[in-house]
Amino acid sequence: MTLRAAWCAMALLAVTGCDQLSGDADRPETSREFPRADRPVSALGGNQFSTETARDAAGEAQKVMDLAEITPGMTVADIGAGEGYYTVRLAERVGHSGRVLAQDIDSDALERLARRVERERLDNVSIKPGEGDDPRLPNNSFDRVFLVHMYHEVREPYAFLWRLWPSLREGGQVIVVDVDRPTDQHGIDPLLLSCEFRQVGFELVAFKDAPELAGYYAQFKAAATRPEPNEIKPCRGSPGGAGNAGK
Repeated sequence: MTLRAAWCAMALLAVTGCDQLSGDADRPETSREFPRADRPVSALGGNQFSTETARDAAGEAQKVMDLAEITPGMTVADIGAGEGYYTVRLAERVGHSGRVLAQDIDSDALERLARRVERERLDNVSIKPGEGDDPRLPNNSFDRVFLVHMYHEVREPYAFLWRLWPSLREGGQVIVVDVDRPTDQHGIDPLLLSCEFRQVGFELVAFKDAPELAGYYAQFKAAATRPEPNEIKPCRGSPGGAGNAGK
């Protein structure tokens, strides 16, 4: 090999290596064994989807907790808890014999929520920070996990849901409340939502449109098995949603 050829080969190798690295350079290292979401992602929005008074006037939390069959003594997680709208209402619903874990990736929101929990003397509520690709929930711990108006902000849905899967107890369910609109406009098409959950080892068990929810209600259970990360096929998404597995 001539010197010129050697330099060309080295340059090509360097460029190829850079391309391989840059392909996932914008993703957390903890997510890179999972497929990239093939859809836009909403920017992190405000922690208050609407005023609590307005949401209660529409009967939102009551409706969701009724659909989810929340009863005293349950252990539930409120992921993306924000200002605690669902946290405090779940705490009242599960009672002193139940537990609520409130989680968020926004440390300022968690500090405000902690003050609220202390002020309202909610002894059955715990607060824990999470990660964008990992809700950091203990295994085999929850009867219900709530994802309310936040799933469209999850940038690594396959990693996030895969790590959430073991946290459910036998008979546990994941509750999603969201809006049927493009994923970069703070919503997600229900078909795309179902596809992403299905690819990671969940089954849809209930779906309902309801005006008091300002969107829709979806309920999932863990399937019999959870695929390995390299077995997950990404759903085809678009700004308008809609998804089918595989490419």
